Amino acid sequence: MPTPELISPRSPRVAAARRLARRTFRGKERRFIAEGPQAVREAVEHRSDGEPTLVELFTTVEAAERYADIVAAALDAGARVHYADDDVLAEVSQTVTPQGLVGVCRFLDSPFEDILKAKPRLVAVLAHVRDPGNAGTVLRCADAAGADAVVLTDASVDLYNPKSVRASVGSLFHLPVAVGIPVEQAVQGLRDAGVRILAADGAGQDDLDAELDAGTMGGPTAWIFGNEAWGLPQETRALADAVVRVPIHGKAESLNLATAAAVCLYASARAQRAAAGCRSVTSS
Repeated sequence: MPTPELISPRSPRVAAARRLARRTFRGKERRFIAEGPQAVREAVEHRSDGEPTLVELFTTVEAAERYADIVAAALDAGARVHYADDDVLAEVSQTVTPQGLVGVCRFLDSPFEDILKAKPRLVAVLAHVRDPGNAGTVLRCADAAGADAVVLTDASVDLYNPKSVRASVGSLFHLPVAVGIPVEQAVQGLRDAGVRILAADGAGQDDLDAELDAGTMGGPTAWIFGNEAWGLPQETRALADAVVRVPIHGKAESLNLATAAAVCLYASARAQRAAAGCRSVTSS
């Protein structure tokens, strides 16, 4: 197996990786940065269009010893692996305290048409979500709830923003994600595929508990989640089959986006499993 090569802070490879902090260069190169052992391990195991997703790995000698299995897997997958000192890691990392592993990965988003062909039963649609940390966290929630796909509309944040990637904690590599889809197209495509469209909004007329009690959530469902500050615009709410609020039983003013998304997605997951005759994801 090849040995990782030592790389200089002045190397063109370092400069190329550093440029991926900017969306323009990410789009041009169709590459993004994944940091830390969890994300890099997932990237090593992932393939996109038949090709390994991880193309390059920067690692300190200490991290290479600590995560020898990840480095060996990266080399075995054909990625270029570079030994880097702290100065190099600081150049290519997007965190204040790098964890010693920084991967350069190929874009891995899926065509929306492929998601529809797979007949999804649970989908999260992020419409007008601008905070990258929230986008990544909702993606993680969707993954945990067993969703089949995530769709980011053209008005939402870049999937490959370093904060989005970090907040997904590896879930980015677990389920299909379509990006840049107009919300009207997303809704129409999902509805044509037999998916019921629910908009999550604190001012919704329908109550999540009432939906669960009525037994209306056992079928294929897509949840639309909106902007962190002002929710969903009226024209987006009007596209949905129902606008659903998460009930607030205590004195909290509201729930943040990621928390509300987790509640909604798990409610659908539980209802769907119950409808299929399976034990609830939350039952003991």
